[in-house]
Order: sequence, then structure tokens, then C-alpha cells
Amino acid sequence: MIFQTGGYVNKNSEYLIERENKQYEVIIGLEVHAQVTSESKLFSQSSTKFGAEPNTQVSLVDAAFPGMLPVINEFCIEQAIKTGIGLKAKINKKSVFDRKNYFYADLPQGYQISQYKYPIVGEGKVILDMPNGQKEIGIERLHLEQDAGKSIHDIDPNNTLVDLNRSGVALMEIVSKPDLRSPDEVNVYIKKLRSIMRYLGTCDGNMQEGSLRADVNVSVRLKGETEFGTRCEIKNVNSIKFMQMAIISEANRQIDLLEEGKDIDQETRLFDTKRNETRSMRSKEDAHDYRYFPDPDLLPLEISQELIEKIKSDIPELPDEKKKRFIDKFNLSPYEATILVSDIETSNFFEEVIKNSDVKLATNWITGELFAVLNEKNLEISQSPVSAKNLSKLINLIKDGTISGKIAKTVFEQMIDGDQDPLIIVKEKGLKQESDPKAIEELINKVIENNSDKVAEYKSGKDKLFGFFVGQAMKESKGKGNPQLINKILKEKLNG
Repeated sequence: MIFQTGGYVNKNSEYLIERENKQYEVIIGLEVHAQVTSESKLFSQSSTKFGAEPNTQVSLVDAAFPGMLPVINEFCIEQAIKTGIGLKAKINKKSVFDRKNYFYADLPQGYQISQYKYPIVGEGKVILDMPNGQKEIGIERLHLEQDAGKSIHDIDPNNTLVDLNRSGVALMEIVSKPDLRSPDEVNVYIKKLRSIMRYLGTCDGNMQEGSLRADVNVSVRLKGETEFGTRCEIKNVNSIKFMQMAIISEANRQIDLLEEGKDIDQETRLFDTKRNETRSMRSKEDAHDYRYFPDPDLLPLEISQELIEKIKSDIPELPDEKKKRFIDKFNLSPYEATILVSDIETSNFFEEVIKNSDVKLATNWITGELFAVLNEKNLEISQSPVSAKNLSKLINLIKDGTISGKIAKTVFEQMIDGDQDPLIIVKEKGLKQESDPKAIEELINKVIENNSDKVAEYKSGKDKLFGFFVGQAMKESKGKGNPQLINKILKEKLNG
């Protein structure tokens, strides 16, 4: 949840900003640029591997040498179609690549090969799970385009350096409708979009590597109005936190202008993360400014229904479907299921654990102790210091009464160091829970004999002393006594 002076999120997840007894509503649309998971670029065979030395993954096509012609990467087309199907979107059987003309130093061709009138994917939707219920966010389109290179300004004080390794990398631009109403919804939307693509294997979603970034469109209007205000676009925001900060900053800037009786200019802006403010970059171009026209070197795509059906048959179970299954099959709460399906690696880990162990205990341990460790160490679940196999073993030790939940936490702390087998830890440390009724009865008899005064008080009506006896019995057993058995026998002894 994000808070800002004069602004708040209402029960409908709308971010409203108050000024002089007026409420302004924030309207948000996102243009998400998702790098296609592919070994090679969109129009050349150059590698897309991250982290290579500058300008070592550049073909003659990527560098726009005269006479070099683009050859389309069929796999990237299939990845875009797969993503469209995952977004419940229309797949257009005819699709055209266009040249989007503009000049920048890291765009060697002087134009970007993109799509305009005939994108590969049409309208779709993403369902968000918000605190007040589900909300549908419309997808306007998904089109393919090539990425530009990267300009580097902080190595040489007098020159800008250009790295063309990213030039020609395949991007899916996923354009939402202006349906988002708060930074919180943007947070959930980006995570859901990322999750869907990771399930599909079409984008890895690594924002720190530039695989997922967004242009954020923001406008404001008085609450209750239906006409959209003038929108400004904030370019290339590369983290969810910065997207949220940029939205609030820009919304407040626009409201300040309106309150002063000034107009808002439609423009492209950048977000200064250090100053937490947007600043003007250039006036906002319209489509005609880019002089779009069909790329003469690339024939229109003709996508067959047969190919669409083949790709559909390979679509895995996606987050929404998996969530429903987890609720129906495992009796999980919607909240638990949402957490466990939020990432494909988390859902895979969960299903691996519950193959041979209790579902409810597995849910509690994964979303509780394991997530706490991952957050503390800043790890993804794929980097978990405890394997699914060993966590399953630990849960079984709790379920069959070999160890108590309290002892399990001690064992878990040791498991973290090198993914140790809990069976070995319990055996070596002598942590096996005492569940022999005769042994428990003997230590309870000892506790009762040593605390005859407390027994008399308990029998006179001080029921709260029962907890004292439980504590003494656990102490006598050195923490190894079966809590359920201790409670049962104590009640029999004290109330008998």
C-alpha cells in the first residue's frame, strides 16, 4: 500500500487525491515491454544472452549494414501467439510489420521494426485479485517489435557510448486499456502479467536485466467525470516500486497544474528516482509523427488456425486455473491459493512437497517459515536452502508425531544450513518426541507431586493454572513431550 499526502486508496482500490474538498481520480494505462524468451533475436541469429561484453552479440543486420535483410524468427512469432492465448486474447491471422521512423543514436537503422495497424494479438484481459474482489483489466493489443541498443552516459564524461547487444532483441509490447486506477492495481497487474508469461515460458520477467519494463500513461480527472484528462507518458520504468512512485508524483503534478488553472501538455516524461519527480523529455508524438509504413523487406504474416490450435494444445495450466484447482482439490483458502500460484516455481515447489505429505501443514510451512527465510536472505524459491524433498520429510515427522511443531522449528533452522535431512538431524540431536503414554504419565505424576499446592488451587476453581502444569510437564520432558498427549493425561489426572 502506498500513501501520499492528500491521497488514499478507497475500498474499490481507486487512488484518490483530495484538493480543496475535491477528489481527483487517477487513470493509468501501461505499455509493458516484455523480452521474448528466445535464443536468438527477432530478425537475426545473434544471441540474446544477458551480460555479454558490449557489442559482442551484433550481426550485420542488427548493426544495419547496407543491404542486410531481416529474416523473421518463427519461434518468436509462436511465443507471441502463446502469450496472446494466455491473455485470453484474439489471435489475428493476418499480421504486418511496419517501420516506425525516429532517430536516436542507439537505433542504427533510423527506424524500428514494429507493428501498428495489424498487430499479432488483439484484445484480451487479465484478472486481478484485489482485496475487495476480482477486477478485469482489458488488454488492447500485443505486438512484436525489435529492441533498440543501449546508450551509456556514465563511463565517458565527454561521450555517450552505444552497446548494440540488445539491438534487434524481440519484444512483446502489451498495451493495457486505461482500466487501472491505483498504484496498488499496477503492482498486482504487473505481477500477474509476469506470472502468466513465466508459466507460459514466453518471458522470464527479470526486471533487473531489462526483460520487463513499462511505459506508464497517467491522467487525472475529477471523481465522477467520464471524459479522460490529458495523459502523459513516463518512459522506460524498470521496477514496480518506481512505477508506483512515478504514478503518484505525476498525478500530483498534473493536479497542481489544474488547480492553478493551467493546461496539461501531452508529453513524454522521465522519472527521476532520486528526486521522486517526473521531468519533461519531449512532446508526445502521435502515430503520424512516426511515419509508419509496412516494412518492404518483410512479407505479411499469415497465421493458420492449425498453428493456433497446435500452440493452444501446448498451453500449460495457468495461474487462474491452478488457483481454482488448489481451492477445489486441496480445500485451500483463496488467499492461500493466490500466494501459492503467484509464481510457477512456487506452485511447482508446493506440488512437489505435497506429493508425500499433508497439504495443510505444507501450506503453512511454505507460506510461513520458508517464505520468511527466503525474504530474509532475498532468495527466490528456486534458490531455497531447503529442498521440497526434505521439507516434505520434516512435515511427515510432525504429522506422525515423531517431533512436535516447536521442535520442528529447531530442526528447520538446522536444515537451512546445507539442506540437511531432517531424519538425520532428529536422530543425531536426540530430538524425537516422547509419545509413550506410560512415560508421559510418569513425568506428569512427578509434576503433580511437586506442585501439590497448585493442584489444590486448580481444583478450587483456578482453571488458568492448567497452562502452568503443561509448561512444567514440557520442562520435565526437556521439550520432547507430545503436547497433545500431555494435555490429555493432565486433564484426566487433574479432573479425575
